[in-house]
Amino acid sequence: MASPTAVYRAFSEPSAIVQWMAPAGMTGTMLAFDFREGGSYRMRLTYSEPGQGKTTADADEFSAQWVRLVDGECIEQAIAFDSSDPQFAGVMRMIWTFQPGTDGTLVTVRCENVPAGIRPEDHEVGLNSTLANLAAFLESE
Repeated sequence: MASPTAVYRAFSEPSAIVQWMAPAGMTGTMLAFDFREGGSYRMRLTYSEPGQGKTTADADEFSAQWVRLVDGECIEQAIAFDSSDPQFAGVMRMIWTFQPGTDGTLVTVRCENVPAGIRPEDHEVGLNSTLANLAAFLESE
């Protein structure tokens, strides 16, 4: 039963994000990290089965800017994938909100401007996997 502050803190440390952000079938590597409003990070997600990547055959790399940070309440990110495929161009916005509840914190993520090359059903599966990873990470803390 993690508090909203504990959830927020799971975003603030690169070693934490690497543990929970990569969906099932992927591993994460942090390439750069500057946690502050206006700061950014770069991350590589490597597939366990090559052939699915947006950046290379086995990986997705992206840059994310921390647009808005409100401790214990919300995090907004602007994410751009590194890809030569125009289907993955543009900047996706992810808004994470944290609401206290009787059984811990309700974490909600809303995505806007998702690149056309990401099928909605695949995106939903990936987000659900990431949220499950976040819950497991927080339970182990």
